[in-house]
Amino acid sequence: MNTTGRNHDAARKEDELPPFSTWLHEWFMWYVRRYLRRHFHAVRLLRGEAGGVDRPEIADQPVIFYSNHPGWWDPLTFLFVGQSLFPNRMVYGPIDAAALGKYKFLERIGFIGIDPHAWRGAARFLRMLRAAGKRTDVIFWITAQGEFTDPRGRPVRLRPGVGHGVAAAERGVVVPLAVEYPFWNERLPEVVVAFGPAIRVTEAAGRSAEEWTDVLARHLEATQDGLAEAAQSRDPKRFTTLLTGRVGVGFVYDAVRRIKAWIRGERFDASHGDDAEGATG
Repeated sequence: MNTTGRNHDAARKEDELPPFSTWLHEWFMWYVRRYLRRHFHAVRLLRGEAGGVDRPEIADQPVIFYSNHPGWWDPLTFLFVGQSLFPNRMVYGPIDAAALGKYKFLERIGFIGIDPHAWRGAARFLRMLRAAGKRTDVIFWITAQGEFTDPRGRPVRLRPGVGHGVAAAERGVVVPLAVEYPFWNERLPEVVVAFGPAIRVTEAAGRSAEEWTDVLARHLEATQDGLAEAAQSRDPKRFTTLLTGRVGVGFVYDAVRRIKAWIRGERFDASHGDDAEGATG
């Protein structure tokens, strides 16, 4: 029996990203879009002229999106933003292995189970990050803070594994992504996101893992600051609307408003804010 060949194949598979099911991903993205429409007023991307980066330049190179971690919805946000802006890329990212164990099908659409409390989990995270660093058809996203953290908390602190992974990369770009879920003028919250400028790995050859962690934290903090300022303005014109969801308060309250609009001969609009920017997805 040739056990050497089997061991070699097993080791090779451990160093590769898990298989990706396109049809299962499309089905799940239908659910994601439906979920976001039901639970949020809109999904918005900060415009370049308003302080963000409309669409980071990632063509033909490996890419890591690293972000803050404000809430439970973050993975759904990453999947939606990734498919909306970069539909030709598969989106991979680590989540707690215990959570993944309850929904095994997620392994086939880019979710990678990592045990955050064991050294084997850290080792697998770095292997998957290296595997993504060899691909130009993948976005690898990381909630770099490792645990739920208020988006306005400062200074921004990252888990050291992110810096170690980037320090070991041979090429590609690293892009900060800030996320918030603020309430504006509607019953449901907004999803607002902003990209920071892409950082080329080759521009800092020889930078240590600790230095990378510090640099990445500063770039993410700057991106979060820009998003926070725009979010507090409550001005949808500073954003590109990627998806629109529900508007209005409720049946009874909106019925009264509808009747008043009819009496005045006006068109009824269930929204409460000046949301002139149309959705693109």
